[in-house]
Amino acid sequence: MFRLIWAASVRTRDILSYAPTNLLLAATRTRRGLRWGVPAMLLAIPYLLAAYWCVTTIEAGGPGWLNLVVLLCAWNSIKLTLNGPITLVLLIRTRIRKAADQRGIRAMPAGRVEDLSNCGRTSTRM
Repeated sequence: MFRLIWAASVRTRDILSYAPTNLLLAATRTRRGLRWGVPAMLLAIPYLLAAYWCVTTIEAGGPGWLNLVVLLCAWNSIKLTLNGPITLVLLIRTRIRKAADQRGIRAMPAGRVEDLSNCGRTSTRM
C-alpha cells in the first residue's frame, strides 16, 4: 500500500511540474530569473480575484466543483507570494558572493591572475 501511494505521489509531482505557476517558480529560481521574483508576486492578485469570484458564485448557488478552483487559486497565490521574499534573499546572497569573488580577484597581485584559469582543475601528474 505504501509503495502504491509513493508511486502515485511521484507521478503526480512529475505531472504538476508542467503547471504554469510551477514553471514560473522554476524560472525565477535561476540566476537570470532571480530579479523577477518580486514582480512575479503581483501575479498572486489575479489568483486571489479569481478565488473571490468563485466564492461569490458558489454562495449565489453556483456549482460545488468551483470549490476546487478556489483551492487551486488560493494555493497558487500563496506560492507566488512566498516566492518573492525567497528569491529576494537568494538574489542578495548571489550578489554578495559575486562581490566577494570580485574583491578576491582584485586583491591578488597582477602575476597571479592567470593562475585562476586552473582553479578547479586537478593535476594528473604524480
